[in-house]
Amino acid sequence: MISSSLIPCGQFKTSYAADTTLFLTPASRNWCIFGVVLALAAPLVASNYLLAILIQIGYYGIAALGLNILVGSTGQISLGHAAFFGFGAFASAWLNNSFGVPVLLAIPLAGVMTTALGLLFGIPAGRLKGLYLAIATFASQFILEDFFSRANWFTGGSSGAMAGPINVFGYEVSGDKGFFYVVLFFLVVMYLLGANLLRTRDGRAFVAVRDHYLSAEVMGINLTKYRILSFGISSFYAGVGGALYGHYLGYVSAEGFTILLSIQFLGMIIIGGMGSVMGTLMGTAFMVLLPEATEATVSTIKHVAGDIPALTSALAYIKEAAIGLAIVLFLMFEPDGLVHRWRLIKSYWKLYPFSY
Repeated sequence: MISSSLIPCGQFKTSYAADTTLFLTPASRNWCIFGVVLALAAPLVASNYLLAILIQIGYYGIAALGLNILVGSTGQISLGHAAFFGFGAFASAWLNNSFGVPVLLAIPLAGVMTTALGLLFGIPAGRLKGLYLAIATFASQFILEDFFSRANWFTGGSSGAMAGPINVFGYEVSGDKGFFYVVLFFLVVMYLLGANLLRTRDGRAFVAVRDHYLSAEVMGINLTKYRILSFGISSFYAGVGGALYGHYLGYVSAEGFTILLSIQFLGMIIIGGMGSVMGTLMGTAFMVLLPEATEATVSTIKHVAGDIPALTSALAYIKEAAIGLAIVLFLMFEPDGLVHRWRLIKSYWKLYPFSY
């Protein structure tokens, strides 16, 4: 007879604190710590190309988590997330260039400025939902794009704006290795804040508004307050991610924050898993690596079959088509995202050999 203590499965939560714990098991906590330690060692062994990919996953992952809190946890659609991402990039550069604010301080301040903007555009969310809300956020994308091109005092207009390097105690952070640690710091902090938010009273109110807003209102949840609040929090994450993006590139231009980027952000949370913190990072990594994998595949075909001019000229379109195809396939065959598949794999091995 096998003792039940040898097979730790099922739910044994006996208190509210146990139900809202950040890490469900000591193993999950240890794996997260191990992942952070592994990431800290990455610059010692990784190439500059790989570090650039990881940095890109970092700042996009921060912005995507904000969108997932809005869309996945609160059920509010947004088609203008790229514009708030761009506003954060311009705001941080503006604070640093115009007022001499240190970049490390300008990044969170840019998030605060983007939050104020998000709260302003989030006001219609108190009365709109579904298609009407999607159209309203779609309009915000083009309003901000036009603002970027005309506000020379803030964005530099068509010329763009320079984003200065990060200085830490007089030491200038230059190169991918140094900037990787900056992005990793913000990534860990923002993801811990996001995970803690979703287990608080406000986070549970977001989920209640998403699942059944009428029942949530009967329970005393202020729908308008939490819908607008979710837009503000989403904008804060977008602003911080955008600020990191701007200072990493050293230059910010309005052409980089189009509706296509907003769709890519939506793709990240759809592929990763709606309403999941870990799934957001998984989806971001998938979306960042997919174009690189597509380009590598095309290069392999050219190496085997010889140079194909038509294939080379169509590479940009192939990358965009791959992203669209991936979103469609996930919606059809894995609508709960990569995080759901990961949980199934964990459950299989946790219950092995009785995983049926």
